[in-house]
Amino acid sequence: MATLSQPSFRPNRWVIVALASLAIWLGGSIVVDMVMMPSLYLTGMMTQPDFASAGYLMFWIFNRVELLMAAVVVTSMLLLTRLQVIQATTRQWAIALASVLVSICLLETYVFSPAMSQLGLNLNLFDAATVPDAMTAMHQGYFVLEVLKFAAGGVLLALCYNISHRTPSMDA
Repeated sequence: MATLSQPSFRPNRWVIVALASLAIWLGGSIVVDMVMMPSLYLTGMMTQPDFASAGYLMFWIFNRVELLMAAVVVTSMLLLTRLQVIQATTRQWAIALASVLVSICLLETYVFSPAMSQLGLNLNLFDAATVPDAMTAMHQGYFVLEVLKFAAGGVLLALCYNISHRTPSMDA
């Protein structure tokens, strides 16, 4: 009876850390991308002259949290690879996808966000604020990076979920 109450396989703590980090990070990104930004657009906040500085501050904070989450995920994947928790056929993919996530975060934090806020900042009070054509291209690039982030994060999330629900007979 005592053997039935104790689980025969306990997932590594780093699997749980990676799962939690990915779930919080991707969930937060969905809230920002699918709830906050469309509601700001629909209410007309993006046409306000001070939105560029407010948007930069909001994304400055969120991008730093994303960098922290990406660092936790890549650390988890490296440790899980080192501890041989991840199967040999998927180790390189796990590290590559985690590295892609870090690269996406670095691009969004240090390239896209500053450039977009610079384009949106209106320094001439007498000119009417218009959206530059380069801003549309930047938004499209940001959207592509977000799609790649969700794809890579989703694959890693599925990998960690499968590891955490693996039965002892599936251990390699």
